[in-house]
Amino acid sequence: MVINSLRLINYRSYKDKTFNFDQKLNILVGKNAQGKTNVIEAIFFAVIGKSFKTSKEKEVIKWGENKAYICGEFSKRYRDEKIEIYFDENKKKSIKIDEIGIHKIGELMGRANAVFFSPDELKLVKESPDERRRFMNIDISQTNKRYFYLIGRYEKVLANRNKLLKSTKDIEVVKETVEIWDRALSDLAEKIAIERQKFIDELLPYAKLAHQYISGGKEDIDIKYISSFDCDGYSEKMFKYLQKNIEKDFKLGYTTVGTHRDELDIYLNGTEVKNYGSQGQQRTVALSMKLAELEIIKNRVGEYPILLLDDVFSELDSERRKKLLNFTSKTQTIITCTEFNEKVKANVINIVKED
Repeated sequence: MVINSLRLINYRSYKDKTFNFDQKLNILVGKNAQGKTNVIEAIFFAVIGKSFKTSKEKEVIKWGENKAYICGEFSKRYRDEKIEIYFDENKKKSIKIDEIGIHKIGELMGRANAVFFSPDELKLVKESPDERRRFMNIDISQTNKRYFYLIGRYEKVLANRNKLLKSTKDIEVVKETVEIWDRALSDLAEKIAIERQKFIDELLPYAKLAHQYISGGKEDIDIKYISSFDCDGYSEKMFKYLQKNIEKDFKLGYTTVGTHRDELDIYLNGTEVKNYGSQGQQRTVALSMKLAELEIIKNRVGEYPILLLDDVFSELDSERRKKLLNFTSKTQTIITCTEFNEKVKANVINIVKED
């Protein structure tokens, strides 16, 4: 999987710009605030249908304009594909694949694949469980459309159950209909939990290898998937818990168990990284988990995804930079940096802010 070209019209800082990429290493070099990250964001947008920078999608439209456009030309092993995204400040975004409009974002999943990493991805390790659930959801969804739709259905059922809990001050009214939502939520949660456990089981060996390589073999990483219930019999256990603890959920006004509360515990040499790891350790762990994604996607779709690395060189010493470049040589890689002095073959693109 590679991206051959990217055209941006009125996207962030770009009026009308086309970028052409090499199938291996591409370096976007420029001073800060020149628009390097905007290019990475646009590629990610074309793959996932969402930004990693903002949830307010109209923010990508260039100041003073009312429309924006992304066009990515991708090549997979057996076909080429064009993905276009249209933004309009007065409408919802629209997406076309090979000139044909799609109606659901799920139709975009898996058409192209990418892994993104930046220093901000430290939040994967050190911030709330939401970040680790997001990590699992994005990666699994890229290779499993069924999972993407499961997450969407789960969120709708969860929202309906929570709405019911807050709809009245009479718990007996809630008890009359909550069983329907409890059963649906439990069944969906079991399917999600099983897919997440499979993902972590597959991720861990590759994360160990990546981490040992980058860190020089000094530390051993371990990742544990923590869910409300064991995957074996999850649905029935969750259903019984929800029924038994309806008064607790009613008083709180929200659902206290389920896959929306899942967590990943990450350790180095048996010590929890989130609370006790140094920033350097946390950064290397997050990078190792992202690099492990390359292998999982390769296993599942038959080819490596695009690797997007935003400003990672500033956070790594020279030895780890070399190791990272060696590690990523098997896939198309696009890196942003303020300067590039490594002695490797690369397509260097100088980024200068447009007037």
